Amino acid sequence: MREIRPTLSFPPELLLKAQGVRVAVFDVDGVLTDGRIYIGEHGEAVKAFSTLDGHGLKLLKLGGIEPVVVTGRDSPAVRKRVADLGLAHARYGVHDKLAAGEALLRELGLGWRELAVIGDDWPDLPLMARAAFSCAPHGAHPEACAAADHVTRAPGGYGAAREFCDLLLMAQGRYAELLATQMRTLDDGRQG
Repeated sequence: MREIRPTLSFPPELLLKAQGVRVAVFDVDGVLTDGRIYIGEHGEAVKAFSTLDGHGLKLLKLGGIEPVVVTGRDSPAVRKRVADLGLAHARYGVHDKLAAGEALLRELGLGWRELAVIGDDWPDLPLMARAAFSCAPHGAHPEACAAADHVTRAPGGYGAAREFCDLLLMAQGRYAELLATQMRTLDDGRQG
């Protein structure tokens, strides 16, 4: 079997800034989706999510970082996606993301220096300004990009959240280990 080695890299200053993160907050519209909302004739909202992003959130959990969704909207589609990913923490219909972030940190017994956040618009700015590490997807509002420590190469809904996850896992020194674990199968006698 050919050895697979990590090919991603991020600037060392970003990795240093993201060290010590234990919880990562994700906005939904514009981060986990492309920001468009499709409304059917009966008023139901339909959203498209990236499987790359979903796998990244699962890897974060395996890597010891708690993924959390904090979104200004509430919809059955978002609740279904959060449930499918097995996320233990989510806040829906949040109008004050700062208050939600403070409550979440209290609940988890963590501080701002252990928080990373990815957001794309003004409602995310209070969390981005206080978090140890902040990120914005490519194409986010200019104020979110200016507040971010890192702007992803991928836009929201197309791998931006996965890039954020990969960066956090690298900063914690868990990325290569998790990649190697993915290469193990029951067929070759190793379990991962």
